[in-house]
Amino acid sequence: MARYRGPKSKIARRFKEAIFGPDKALERRTYGPGQHGNARRRKKDSEYSIQLAEKQKAKYTYGILEKQFSNMYKAANANTGITGEVLLQMCETRLDNVVYRLGLSPTRSGARQLVSHRHVTINGKVVNIPSCKVRPGDVVGVRERSKSLEVIANSLGSNTQSHDWLNWDSSAMSGTLVSVPTREQIPENIKESLIVELYSK
Repeated sequence: MARYRGPKSKIARRFKEAIFGPDKALERRTYGPGQHGNARRRKKDSEYSIQLAEKQKAKYTYGILEKQFSNMYKAANANTGITGEVLLQMCETRLDNVVYRLGLSPTRSGARQLVSHRHVTINGKVVNIPSCKVRPGDVVGVRERSKSLEVIANSLGSNTQSHDWLNWDSSAMSGTLVSVPTREQIPENIKESLIVELYSK
């Protein structure tokens, strides 16, 4: 299964955001990566480089590789509505992201692993495809024999986030996608208009 396997702290430092979750390296060194660190003189970024960086940040944030992200943009562009907003909605309603938003894992990579290891169900059926689309009304839950997993219990115990577009039932250890999130309900610091401008060239 294709996924990014490279250095994560370096990427987080490049964007100056903890896009892979809490990162001590980012806290210690808030400047970008490179041999000369802060002393390195950087030229003013071009319009293209700013747009490309925003696309890369979105890809790394949601754990999506280039071809898949490009296909998602094409689907979003063919859809009705604002292309950038639809693209982010498609990213947010991926199964691995929904599992992360429900608090079953503290990171998206951990949520992806839970899905691929067959610990997650949609409407009672085990699904092991992280990119699977979750639709309004779908119930995402933990497989019965996986409910005692320590990693899930620890994540739920430390989870402080809640989202209006998701309804969590702690007794059943399942959550329902109430509706597709609006742009205001998506907390990620991504300027989707720059991504649209990049792909529109």
